[in-house]
Amino acid sequence: MVHRIEVEEQRLLEATSSSHDEKAPDRVQGHGLEEKVTWRDLPQKKQLLLLALCRLSTPLSNACLLPYIYFLVKSVLSDPGHPSASKQISRLTGLLVAAYPLGQMSTSMMWGRLSDTYGRKPIILLGLLISVTANLAFGFSRTIGILLFWRVLAGMANGILGVMRTMTAEIVKERKYHSRAFLALTLVFNSGRVAALAIGGCLADPVDNLPWLFGPTGILNFHKNPDGVAWVLKYPYALPALFNGTVLVICFMLAALWLKESFPAKEKSWDPGLAIGKAIAKLITRKAAAKVSGYTPLQIEEANSLVADVPMSESVSDPPIPLRGEAKLSRPRLRDIWTRRLLKTLLAFGLLPLHNATFLYIFPVFLSMPTSANIGFTAFCFTGGLGLASPTVGFYLASFGICGIFLQMFIYPRIQKHIGNLGAFRLASAIFPIAYVFAPYLSLVSGHETIKWVAMAFVLFFQVMARTMAMPSSVILLTEAAPRRSVLGTVHGAGSTLSALSSAAGPVIGGVLLARGIEIGAMGLVWWSWLSLVSLAALVWSFVLEKDEQEKGVSVGAQLE
Repeated sequence: MVHRIEVEEQRLLEATSSSHDEKAPDRVQGHGLEEKVTWRDLPQKKQLLLLALCRLSTPLSNACLLPYIYFLVKSVLSDPGHPSASKQISRLTGLLVAAYPLGQMSTSMMWGRLSDTYGRKPIILLGLLISVTANLAFGFSRTIGILLFWRVLAGMANGILGVMRTMTAEIVKERKYHSRAFLALTLVFNSGRVAALAIGGCLADPVDNLPWLFGPTGILNFHKNPDGVAWVLKYPYALPALFNGTVLVICFMLAALWLKESFPAKEKSWDPGLAIGKAIAKLITRKAAAKVSGYTPLQIEEANSLVADVPMSESVSDPPIPLRGEAKLSRPRLRDIWTRRLLKTLLAFGLLPLHNATFLYIFPVFLSMPTSANIGFTAFCFTGGLGLASPTVGFYLASFGICGIFLQMFIYPRIQKHIGNLGAFRLASAIFPIAYVFAPYLSLVSGHETIKWVAMAFVLFFQVMARTMAMPSSVILLTEAAPRRSVLGTVHGAGSTLSALSSAAGPVIGGVLLARGIEIGAMGLVWWSWLSLVSLAALVWSFVLEKDEQEKGVSVGAQLE
């Protein structure tokens, strides 16, 4: 068996090297040499871009409300001025944030299993369609119960995240491109998150935040309502939802027309969406070519017919290397999928969002909370937030999202190249606790204009840098832990389920601990007793992965056979 794997690995390496120009060899994590890979070399760029646009459904559905969630919950409370309102808001915001991953958890395995039967594209399109509905309805809801319902539904729709990750691995078959491919999707995801944070904070409560458009003298106040545009006054948080719904509709249409099926058993099936998209593209090409070159439409049609039967690929010189046994796919029993290596990787995969999702919820709420004088504070007993408005929160978080994009483009690939995926994951796990330990002390500098912004930048930079390395590394580790390529949909569905469970449990526990910390005058309670401890546990577990998960001279192609 070992000899067969070694032979297969050698065959793959020889086939890869024969299909490329000579390039300088580069060190690989654990099994020899591979060619240096750049962004330009990445195959299937158009398909990856379409898939990345579909990936925008998650940041738009989940991140857009973070800058204004504190104010949204406060606006639907019957008595927002009550002394206990801050504690109640902390608990309810935690539930509202947790509702999304709870819905996601309930459908991730289902979507993954269905995609292993019916294909990836239909599942992605169905999820996007449900997500559009849930996002639009959320903005026009004014009770906690209805808000929770639409959040759960949006999460159920975005259970397709695992299917998208599976599709990425199937579109880009060669392991040497996986780091760049998964990173490309993460870059678009983070770009969408940046836009969602900024737009969510800016469009929320537009009568106050955009008075020149929606205020008493605003351009859109056609009926001259003395308080501002009437429908915006009634639904102050509908505008971000309308923006989300519009973008997701565009993503749905692009995916329906031009995204190709990647599931091997279905990729040759006829796709009506692709047929329509091809007809549209041909029509546009004919008109553009006729205008530029002066050829008649008939001449262009004859030229197109000459190449109609030629198979197209992203790179003629870089064909995908099929894995032996992949042509004949079989669907294994569910219980045969869960190897020891996969289970250990899944646990590491689930620990990351347990603290990261809590931070993404706690930090915007913390920034929005009223400040406190903190007279007579001690090292562990102080309270209060930073008292920032929702546009300020959104733009500040978005600015560090942009920082994360640059880190992913220029820093993470170099780190991953030198220490590997597992090394990058461990490094990120070691950085997270630094941000969590120091974050609550921002309460003590809320009255110092310069110091508080520098301190906030310190906390966010460390958290964003760690998140930038941890997210793509964890996805690649999970992909490589799959026992067979034909079960990638199920494996990523399981990963999404566990990740969603963590993303739901983290904010709920965080909300309860945040409220308790406010009650006892210890703002650091949630940061030290939850985020720091969980991130330290994740760091320890990342070293447990070493024996099974470190590559030992076996290529991924051989492992997925």
